[in-house]
Amino acid sequence: MERSSWMAPAGVLGICLLIGLVVGGWVLGTEIKDIKLGDRYVTVKGLVERTVKSDTAIWPVMFKEAGNDLPQVFAKSEEDKNTVLKFFAAQGVKPGEISVGQIKVTDKLANEYGGNNTGPRYIVEQTVTVQSGDVDKIAKAGEKTAELVQAGIVVGDNNGQGGIKYKFNGLNALKPDMITEATRNARDSANRFAADSGSQVGAIRSASQGVFSISAADSISTGDGSGGGDSGDASIMKKVRVVATVDYYLVR
Repeated sequence: MERSSWMAPAGVLGICLLIGLVVGGWVLGTEIKDIKLGDRYVTVKGLVERTVKSDTAIWPVMFKEAGNDLPQVFAKSEEDKNTVLKFFAAQGVKPGEISVGQIKVTDKLANEYGGNNTGPRYIVEQTVTVQSGDVDKIAKAGEKTAELVQAGIVVGDNNGQGGIKYKFNGLNALKPDMITEATRNARDSANRFAADSGSQVGAIRSASQGVFSISAADSISTGDGSGGGDSGDASIMKKVRVVATVDYYLVR
């Protein structure tokens, strides 16, 4: 009688241990299965490129005069400024599109740290900058820079058609559609990979949007998600580019 009363609790304990082992094994097996499924994913990239036209042209025209008589040098600089303004007016540039910068005067004798005191003592520099939304008009004006040289204007290195910078400011309007298209292209690539491997594309595991790049329309892309090396400032036509990187789970 005493032996039976002792064995009953032991049997219950054994049954509980057995149930615990079975349940624990089932839970562990489920977790291992989930881990294996979680390791089955593919990383794909979705590329989108758009060709757009610049909407702003910026053209800084810098000119300088030099001499030993400051009032005369300043007067000549003012003549140059008026010549530049007349040139822009003749090209159809509106007054509101023109800004005149401050005059910069250099006195080489006053520069105690300067070692080059040869030549004229005074140098007067000034910049007239055009900013316009009519990029074609400014590009056409840039082709006539030689007229300034013929008028006796000593232009600086920032001048000439190569000095015109073309900008595209409509990127924010393009971003939503381009991101959607890039993601769709990424999924198409994942579907092709899954079909070749006998799988199906599942949910997104992770996703990252690349940086939008703007370069010259004829620039060559590097293929690593970035644009070409050209900043595109000298080109009216631009290439807007973005690459989305997405990880998709693969399911049987």
